[in-house]
Amino acid sequence: MTFKTVLIALVATIALAGCQAKQKQATTGQGTGGAGGQQAVRTTSDRVFFNFDSSELRPDARATIEQWAAMLKDSSDTLTIEGHADERGTREYNLALGARRANSVKNYLVALGIPTSRVRTISYGKERPANGGHNEQAWAENRRGVLIR
Repeated sequence: MTFKTVLIALVATIALAGCQAKQKQATTGQGTGGAGGQQAVRTTSDRVFFNFDSSELRPDARATIEQWAAMLKDSSDTLTIEGHADERGTREYNLALGARRANSVKNYLVALGIPTSRVRTISYGKERPANGGHNEQAWAENRRGVLIR
């Protein structure tokens, strides 16, 4: 074998090992933690997203919350729903919007059979962005509700 062939085989092996490590991390739920060192729920997602200036649950958010409810029905965990907003708007407005978003998620979980006593809400408004960018993609990622257990 030539040096070039050995080098190509080595690079391919390293690349495959890196892909397997990332895939294992995604399926085991390691990595993203929530506030206070708590672990975020890992199903298809630990968060749902909202449209601009809205606390109405989108169809994709409802589907995710339904998966959460199915998973949570057999446990007695206490949950926290974090409400977040993008950077546009005042601090006060975004705290109120984050609270409405968290309550929308909570109300849907309760409607799906999760006891109200198990679900607490908190709003961070625009204070804890998931994406620090200043464009539509970043803002869309920051308009969210996050489930922490």
